Amino acid sequence: MNWFLGTSAGAMCASVFYPVIRYLVPPDIPEAQTSQMVAGRDGDLKPNEGKVFAFGGQPALLIRDEDGGYQALSATCTHLNCTVQYRGDLKQIWCACHNGFYDRNGKNISGPPPRPLDSYKVHVVDGDVVVSKS
Repeated sequence: MNWFLGTSAGAMCASVFYPVIRYLVPPDIPEAQTSQMVAGRDGDLKPNEGKVFAFGGQPALLIRDEDGGYQALSATCTHLNCTVQYRGDLKQIWCACHNGFYDRNGKNISGPPPRPLDSYKVHVVDGDVVVSKS
């Protein structure tokens, strides 16, 4: 009887904790490697405006310059991997986590970020804004 009660208690614990552990530890599935993608349509962004978009499994930032050109950078802060955003009022890229600032070219200018943001190439093809890794 003790053996039966012991194994049933162990089976119950396993049936409760196994799904919880599988939920907390996700499977190790690699992200699909993306070398280029369409970030939007030409003209969607106004001059001096930016938007965050998904570039593979990482966030990226597309900025439209005042002269109508585009620039794309990684949107992952080099300090603690927070997502950065473009502030048109300051004409700078801002990380809200620890108030870090980058210039429009992704160079760190104030706050804790230790290095510049990664930059990407941007081309307009048939009305689409295509972003590719350098």
